[in-house]
Amino acid sequence: MSAAFRDLLETFDNPHPAREYEIETICPEFTSVCPKTGQPDFGTLTILYSPGAKCVELKSLKLYLQQYRNHGAFYEDVTNLILDDLVAVTEPRWMELKADFTPRGGLSTSVRVDYISHDGQSGD
Repeated sequence: MSAAFRDLLETFDNPHPAREYEIETICPEFTSVCPKTGQPDFGTLTILYSPGAKCVELKSLKLYLQQYRNHGAFYEDVTNLILDDLVAVTEPRWMELKADFTPRGGLSTSVRVDYISHDGQSGD
């Protein structure tokens, strides 16, 4: 299902591709669905990356993330799926995605995944 979502992501040319710098995007209204209970999961996603040749376009990111509202996936899976899609379209030098989910049943969970390109310059 993630591959279909990936098509929504758009990029633009990095205006400073020779410089390594960081972009942080915080998405405080992320929602998905627990595949076991069918209950909604709410969380904040923090995307931190150093762009290679491309940057993610924010409106498309918002539309992409909204697709997960009805998608059943465990925290660990959805976080990894999103990172895989973002890496595939932007080919960053490195990227980190942290997903902080709101407590449910007295438990809160954070999932952090990262990617570092093999050449240290741009994605796979």
